[in-house]
Amino acid sequence: MKLIVGLGNPGEKYRHTRHNIGFEVLDLLAEKHNQQFRGGKGPYEMIKTPIHDEDTLLIKPQTYMNLSGKAVQHAMAFYKISVSDILIICDDFNLPLGTLRFRPGGSDGGQNGLKNIIQLLGRSDFARLRLGIGNESLKTNASGFVLGKFSQDEKPVTEELIEYAAKSVESFIKNGLQKAMADFNRKITSP
Repeated sequence: MKLIVGLGNPGEKYRHTRHNIGFEVLDLLAEKHNQQFRGGKGPYEMIKTPIHDEDTLLIKPQTYMNLSGKAVQHAMAFYKISVSDILIICDDFNLPLGTLRFRPGGSDGGQNGLKNIIQLLGRSDFARLRLGIGNESLKTNASGFVLGKFSQDEKPVTEELIEYAAKSVESFIKNGLQKAMADFNRKITSP
């Protein structure tokens, strides 16, 4: 079984913020597969559905970003999922807006959700999909930036990025990480 985790913060206050782009990718996947999120066995909302004939668990942690590892740890243990079968989807303010980057592992890159997952799992060799949210206006208030909403000018690129990311996740499930990296790691451009 594949475990696909979209990072974000629960609640209406955080909808459509830069930090919640991971949730938005999973929401689009749910819509494409005619599914709805429901409460999970742990601190997350979930969908369990086949995607490309592969049993897949989509989860949105409800722990808030900085404690995302609790949800990941619980889902891995409860569903007996190997670290090689997980993909974490998160925002990355170090990447230009519209950039999509799969990685097989590495550091948290300043992303607090990834940081907590690495701490609780005791390892960093899990696949992640980083979505560039830009940082042109980021000076010293990183928290204010990532919890802010995309501007009207950014929305077309953001919508395209979410659509592209959903397709890339399906590729990851069907073809594996290396193929997804080769086919999808790039900066998209808005029409």
